[in-house]
Amino acid sequence: MSDRRKILVTSALPYANGDIHLGHLVEYIQTDIWVRFQKLRGHDCTYVCADDAHGTAIMLRAEQLGITPEEQVAKVKADHEQDFADFLIEFDNFHSTHSEENRVLSNEIYGRLLANDHIAKRSITQAFDPEKNLFLADRYIKGTCPRCKAEDQYGDNCEVCSATYSPTELINPKSVISGATPVEKESDHFFFKLPEFQQFLQDWTRAGHLQPEVANKLAEWLDVGLQEWDISRDAPYFGFEIPNEPGKFFYVWLDAPIGYMASYKNLCDAKGLDWQEAWKKDSEFELYHFIGKDIVNFHALFWPAILTSADYRTPTKVCVHGFLTVNGKKMSKSRGTFINGRTYLNHLQPEYLRYYFAAKLNASVDDLDLNLDDFVQRVNSDLVGKVVNIASRTAKFISKSGGTLSDTIADENLWQRFVDAGDVIAALYENREFAKAQREIMALADAANEYIADKAPWSLAKQEGTEQDVLDICTLGINMFRALLTYLKPVLPATAEKAEAFLGETLSWNEPVSFRGGQAINKFKPLMTRIEADKVAAIVADSQEALASSQASSSQDTTAPTATGPLVDEPIAEEIDFDAFAKVDLRIALIAKAQHVEGADKLLQLTLDLGGETRNVFSGIKSAYKPEDLEGKLTVMVANLAPRKMKFGLSEGMVLAAGPGKDEIYLLEPHAGAKPGQRVM
Repeated sequence: MSDRRKILVTSALPYANGDIHLGHLVEYIQTDIWVRFQKLRGHDCTYVCADDAHGTAIMLRAEQLGITPEEQVAKVKADHEQDFADFLIEFDNFHSTHSEENRVLSNEIYGRLLANDHIAKRSITQAFDPEKNLFLADRYIKGTCPRCKAEDQYGDNCEVCSATYSPTELINPKSVISGATPVEKESDHFFFKLPEFQQFLQDWTRAGHLQPEVANKLAEWLDVGLQEWDISRDAPYFGFEIPNEPGKFFYVWLDAPIGYMASYKNLCDAKGLDWQEAWKKDSEFELYHFIGKDIVNFHALFWPAILTSADYRTPTKVCVHGFLTVNGKKMSKSRGTFINGRTYLNHLQPEYLRYYFAAKLNASVDDLDLNLDDFVQRVNSDLVGKVVNIASRTAKFISKSGGTLSDTIADENLWQRFVDAGDVIAALYENREFAKAQREIMALADAANEYIADKAPWSLAKQEGTEQDVLDICTLGINMFRALLTYLKPVLPATAEKAEAFLGETLSWNEPVSFRGGQAINKFKPLMTRIEADKVAAIVADSQEALASSQASSSQDTTAPTATGPLVDEPIAEEIDFDAFAKVDLRIALIAKAQHVEGADKLLQLTLDLGGETRNVFSGIKSAYKPEDLEGKLTVMVANLAPRKMKFGLSEGMVLAAGPGKDEIYLLEPHAGAKPGQRVM
């Protein structure tokens, strides 16, 4: 093996505004496998990460929940750390970009960029929400596409016709946050002079730091010329205020990658080490970033340029992976294939997914498909039917012979094949060709099972005078199992730990695997059970149920808010002032027609008469009412709620209901004599 290397590894920072889902886990599992492999080979490898804790979205989410942004990011960080731990992802340090280390480093690096004349300042015009007093990013503006006239499209591109445009070109643009019509407003912003690094980046991106296909993609951007990069945002904003610039904050993508440095510094400070040893220009450390292909420009253009200006080293490699598809398609909430990590863990152990991802991952940026049927078949066949089966078929004969392994190698050529495969498999792990590594391992498992089946120790044991032959055969079987678990240890750390308890040793890979004989092993206990198909079906069902629950709790999705019990159990929401309440236009509506919605478990489609004007509304009251019982009734609706495009059509308002939920939902009914269209005062 080569000399001991010093390696620092990071994964992209998960955003502190949502749950970890299976798409995220492709990256963290890939990185964890690579890091565990390096440690198993005896290298000094450190894996750091952090929550990406800044930005407008987090600020708005905290406001919605009635908590501070700091409370929001702390809660999400705790959830993320638990999910990662339960998927056996082992960080040496998991920190937050909202940390003192990151604030200090961000200020320091900005100061160096400023001193090097790599910061420009100029006024720009942006969309502004006059009610929220907030500058709006494109994703916070919706309106009608200026080309195809599709409604409810974001401020930068149309999901229907793929047109791109500026928010000012939208027809009837509205702020997603307040519903107000945005206005244009000028503000001073700060820009990183990325074009000054054009030649440096042309050289750096072709110097072996990236996969060839990634370098080719970046060349397309470099060929048309780089643009200055906006690194500032205006208050209100949750982040770090720019030194000596009141009301101006670092854009999240400025301090997020610096969060890698901050997390490592936090770890080094705790251990009394010098964090700069890994980041100085002449560092002996190797630095690897594992990221998805959607954030290549930040990590392979902006980040190397910023590091260079600030007099820090650049990454050894940026390792880019593709996206996760499920059953050949994008993850879908309605199909139940947008699966959160916790939903998966509620039904299946993490190593099934770790192995399946490893069996699919390679060094390219191709997307990875999680085919649920293939998932069940492959895990059951490879891990249970092949690998674990070797130990379960042979261990009992060792026990019957006294529990001590033989000193004899029953088939030296076969054993040598297992030894020689170590370097091949190690090279595949090193180069992130995990799928090829798993194929090599399973080919060895096939050879081991063929040997055991051919020698049939269970039959041989019935014959007189064959005890030593049976012991020799099964000892080789156990040693082949030891080799396989050594090679699988980066992927299956928990199973490897159970195997080590059975074998009475720690499996090491910093030297070629060696034959173990003449020593005792412990009684074998089952290491892994088969995946039952109904467990996978339950994951899909739970994911669909989570979507239904989310829709049922969202007034814009189900149009039927409900209480869930007595007021003492359901806290009253945050106070609003009278002006805010006065904007809600409540009207009497006649239910002219009610009907089932094909494909919807909870919704009814209502045609509401407002006294000459009709509205189409979807309401989540199917469990409590039959359509025929609703027609002709009067109810109360929110008439000025912005229309909501749903899977089943456009919902143009919201009917009011109350109750504990499920079958006990009651539409609000006005007093006798009320007329459709009358306003509720």
